[in-house]
Amino acid sequence: MAKKTNGLFAAKKIVNKRKKFKWSSSEYVKRVLNLKEKFDPLGKAHQARGLVVEKVQLEAKQPNSAMRKCVKVQLTKNGRIVTAFLPGDGATKFVDEHDEVVIERIGGKMGRSMGDIPGVRFKVIKVNDQSLEALRKGKIEKARK
Repeated sequence: MAKKTNGLFAAKKIVNKRKKFKWSSSEYVKRVLNLKEKFDPLGKAHQARGLVVEKVQLEAKQPNSAMRKCVKVQLTKNGRIVTAFLPGDGATKFVDEHDEVVIERIGGKMGRSMGDIPGVRFKVIKVNDQSLEALRKGKIEKARK
């Protein structure tokens, strides 16, 4: 084990040591290198608009055996394709291909996927500028395009 520096002119060595060991912290690295902004499809925004490319069903993680209903969405701001979850019972009926949807983050821990859906970090909240929740509950009908 290295001896802790001490003495009259030890401050510089201590500062340099601290600088070096900061890089072992993943939070520090993410913040300094702006990794969140670079790799997050939404950028700094909370929500994003996109077009539905296709409907997909993803298998839930063990021990569940359900098929989770999702859609692949191409974002209009940067053209990236992300998978978004369709929350609620029967939400698949209200979303068709080439519909315009608004997605937001699901809200799992540390920006990761939540629950038993592997790799899905977003959920659909609006379809053609109408709330998916209101459509599901029957409060409004889907607009014709």
